[in-house]
Amino acid sequence: MKVSICKKSPILSPCELKNFEYQVDPYIGCEHYCYYCYALLQAETDWSKEIIMHKDIVGQLSQELDRIPPQKIYIGYTTDPYQPCEEEYCQTRKVLELFLKSGFSASILTKSDLVVRDIDILKEMDSASVSVSVAFNDNPTRRQFEANTLDTERRIEALHKLKEAGIKTSALICPVVPYITDVIPLIESLAPLTDLIWIYGISIEKRSDQSWKNVNSILKNHFPNSRKKIEEVIFTKDHPYWLSLREKLYNIQESNNLNLSIHL
Repeated sequence: MKVSICKKSPILSPCELKNFEYQVDPYIGCEHYCYYCYALLQAETDWSKEIIMHKDIVGQLSQELDRIPPQKIYIGYTTDPYQPCEEEYCQTRKVLELFLKSGFSASILTKSDLVVRDIDILKEMDSASVSVSVAFNDNPTRRQFEANTLDTERRIEALHKLKEAGIKTSALICPVVPYITDVIPLIESLAPLTDLIWIYGISIEKRSDQSWKNVNSILKNHFPNSRKKIEEVIFTKDHPYWLSLREKLYNIQESNNLNLSIHL
């Protein structure tokens, strides 16, 4: 993987998520290269070959933070802050160290267990939180859709360690791929380790999107008998599949007193 230095551009940016004003992505690009990822639409480089990072992330971000009051900032909206190169370059850890020093806190989304490395910093922050994303019930299927990510079991173990350390935890079941992702067993595994579970269906707008080209190729090669019906559900927002799954999840939420945020 080639890691390049970007031209100077803002590190702190407005966040579209509820309850967050700002977000930080410590890297530009994500070597996890999940084939279904919505962010591929805005990729500046070929993420399978090149990732970009900021030349002086601490110095520049420090100046940007000086302009806003201390608050919780979202990390991981566009790229995974704990993608493999983080182990060597520690851009995310540098950001967290700066946050702690400056009175800020962080809400992190990741597919990696490398986040447990930074428990020492997160424990010192005011209300830091970590959400771990999972989508597949078995690792052979996971590798077909997100080959460069960690096993689901390792992500769940990371949640266990975070919760044990007293850090607020949540999970993201995303994307739900019709007829492939079995949501209920994932909920059963995640619920004891989390305060909240978000559930999102796969989001692909157009058949011309790179994410659909990737997914369609996977379906042709590995799920040829299901490809057509999966495609139909993906591109039909009110398909009976989504309606039925939504109803099941609401029933499970009520009967088991679970905190689910359902977006299907």
